[in-house]
Amino acid sequence: MNTIDLVIKAVDSYMNQIKSVPNDRLRSWEHCYKAFHDARGNKTADYDYLSLMLAFYLASWGMYRGSSFLLQRDYKIHIPVVEEILRSEYDSLLGIECIRLRNSEEQEKLQDLCSFLTEYYDGIRKAVKTNDVKNKLSDTLITKELMGTLGCVPAYDRFFVEGVKDQSVTTGIYSLKSLMNIVDFYEANQEQLETIRRTLFVYDLPYLQMKLLDMGFWQIGFDRDSEKK
Repeated sequence: MNTIDLVIKAVDSYMNQIKSVPNDRLRSWEHCYKAFHDARGNKTADYDYLSLMLAFYLASWGMYRGSSFLLQRDYKIHIPVVEEILRSEYDSLLGIECIRLRNSEEQEKLQDLCSFLTEYYDGIRKAVKTNDVKNKLSDTLITKELMGTLGCVPAYDRFFVEGVKDQSVTTGIYSLKSLMNIVDFYEANQEQLETIRRTLFVYDLPYLQMKLLDMGFWQIGFDRDSEKK
């Protein structure tokens, strides 16, 4: 089976899991993205509520495991991040289509936001871990936040990375070059991917191009891992 057919099959499997369990943890992304979508441009947005939504989404996706520095702080540490993400300069990143990510201005905005998130969370991590910090902050946390709040990049977690590497689509390290490889894949298979994407909705919103790839390759990685076990 070629890669695009495998991705479509994986998306179908992923969505069947969501449909079969009304309150499946996979729905946490839908709740988080919808909340941030509706808050954008709202001068009375509830930052406390959005911070709680973000924290629960991250917890659902494994970012509050016992060894995580996030576990040592309450949900309110995300409020500065919520405030930054909701700034109007990032409006164009919300649900951005793959083709628009080729625009240098959009790439610069994305890199600026990544830098903010990295610096902010790295400061908290160092305060929690003190002398135990040896490696750079995980791209998994940053990309999961971007996926949950803006839907502009896939979450480079364990199974997504295994999926894209298994299909030789891109590297497992988040970077602009890696992201452009993913954009290339979407554009090369746009007709088939758009056909299935138009049938999927987050509440009243259509699923995002990057989310389609995120869950497709995540499912491929998950299935490969299960086969090995």
